Amino acid sequence: MEMISFTVGHLPQTYFAKGAIATLPKHTRHFGTHVLLVTGSQSLEKSGRLNDIVAMLGNEGIHIERVAVSGEPSPQLVDDAVKECTGKHIDVVVSIGGGSVIDAGKAISAMIPVDGSVTDYLEIVGTKQHSGIKIPFIAVPTTAGTGSEATKNAVLSKTGKNGFKRSLRHDNFVPNIAIIDPELMLGCPSGVTAASGLDALTQLIESYVSTHANPFTDALAESGIAKIGHSLLPLYIHHEDTVIHRANMAYGAFISGITLAHAGLGVVHGLASPLGALFNIPHGVACGTLLALATKATIKKLQALGDSYYIKKYAAISELLTGYKSTSEQEACNKLIATLEEWVNILHIPRLSEYGVREVDFAAIIKDGSNKNNPAPLNEQEIMLMLQERL
Repeated sequence: MEMISFTVGHLPQTYFAKGAIATLPKHTRHFGTHVLLVTGSQSLEKSGRLNDIVAMLGNEGIHIERVAVSGEPSPQLVDDAVKECTGKHIDVVVSIGGGSVIDAGKAISAMIPVDGSVTDYLEIVGTKQHSGIKIPFIAVPTTAGTGSEATKNAVLSKTGKNGFKRSLRHDNFVPNIAIIDPELMLGCPSGVTAASGLDALTQLIESYVSTHANPFTDALAESGIAKIGHSLLPLYIHHEDTVIHRANMAYGAFISGITLAHAGLGVVHGLASPLGALFNIPHGVACGTLLALATKATIKKLQALGDSYYIKKYAAISELLTGYKSTSEQEACNKLIATLEEWVNILHIPRLSEYGVREVDFAAIIKDGSNKNNPAPLNEQEIMLMLQERL
């Protein structure tokens, strides 16, 4: 029997509860009285929650500067926000929104104390090493997807022919505090719920079968997969927009952030990066549209290799996700593939062609893509077939 061995990195101080947003003024005030509030461009304001949050902070004597994020954050957005903060003595950055908003706030908090463009510090793209010094950062997710409230990296994108999708990363960039209130997720648009939910599920599945998985990440991933299996379809199909279902999805997303940070991800995320760099495709859509096919191709290759360890893991995912107890691992794997294929259709996840992807682009996507920690590395032909099927 092999000795258990793993390392647990930084985690945020986390408040996960219905109504947890009420603790935001207290936690913000702990760091100071001047806050940079990073939000999405519309949804929080339209819901009326932004006014309530601003009023709560104001009642504590907190002065607010605000940055609005539209779409996935770019280095230019971060640089502009940091420039706007010059001389304003920001004590704490608070992001309230989806994964893009949290990534933007995380990067801004990291760049306020240092010189230069954030591009200089991005992995692969930049040449400078960040010191890890930052402004305190509080993450408040309003969607259940990326799990950025639990990770140490902020993903920034520059879209186009010479585009990139890279991370600003340091152990110190894990949020100081994560406030996860499922009530803030009520009313989330169905398309966002679907794509975000499949993003979280992809992260849980890929980290569970990662070649760097361990008993710690496995236990967490199993619990997250089960929660998403219980709540994603009721939210989308039956419109059961309840706090319980939103809490299950928020839990799954938060856990996926922890597991991806400690075990890594697989081929879906290895392809989502170049897709997001070359095309204006939301990250959750890129992951969701490829999840079923990547799972199918990986299982097929594992079976051809005679691998039993990861096949057992995929069989376990099947039962966790569907609640169905199969009579064999083969049946379980078939059930998992069929379920994921069905979900992609039921949740109306767009095809790649809807974002301008063409067959002529496959070579560039594959060239810049990777298998990451996929349990069975897929070759160019196998990846090409996946892309063709979701074109």
